[in-house]
Amino acid sequence: MILALAGCIFNLTQVNWADPLVGKSSVAVIGVMASASAFLLLLILMLSKRVAQKLKKR
Repeated sequence: MILALAGCIFNLTQVNWADPLVGKSSVAVIGVMASASAFLLLLILMLSKRVAQKLKKR
């Protein structure tokens, strides 16, 4: 999760906010979306593991 956040922050610094979909800036936007997606998927995985542990204890 830390690597996903670091990738997101790094790519946010690489985006040209005046024209975000041109050149290297478009790659940075794709990187932001990819790392944000990875973070959300890892968060969902952690939450599902917690729920599974609580159900197992019952």
